[in-house]
Amino acid sequence: MSRRSSRGASRPLNRPAATPLAAASPCPCGLPAYGECCGRFHSGAAAAPTAELLMRSRYSAFVVRDAAYLMRSWHPDTRPRSLDLDPDMRWQGLDILATTEGSAFHTTGTVTFRAHYTHRGEPGDLHEQSRFTRHEGAWVYLDAVFTH
Repeated sequence: MSRRSSRGASRPLNRPAATPLAAASPCPCGLPAYGECCGRFHSGAAAAPTAELLMRSRYSAFVVRDAAYLMRSWHPDTRPRSLDLDPDMRWQGLDILATTEGSAFHTTGTVTFRAHYTHRGEPGDLHEQSRFTRHEGAWVYLDAVFTH
């Protein structure tokens, strides 16, 4: 869902910024209001308690172009130095297809999903199985396998 960059970290992470969502707006991930759902994770008011909720919050971060949250929620061993978000990408919806482990009782988990988008007006979807792990007590994104 992103383009990794090896350029220096001095480059702005949130370029271009999207309009922030109001707390009462529907959450991009498909669950209740943004402020009660992914917005609380983006703001740092709470940490995602499961791998699935972290996946949903990361999808929503792509929608609102919150690159800082994406970097914070990425495992330091696999996190790129910077992240360029494509301004022509419009995320349209998220389907969670399967999860394994990833609860409060686990240290790892996977989430298989399909994210729908348009890029320069052309529709598409991204089908991926993401791996998550706990790092310093919090769920973080580790890596992914792209599927067809």
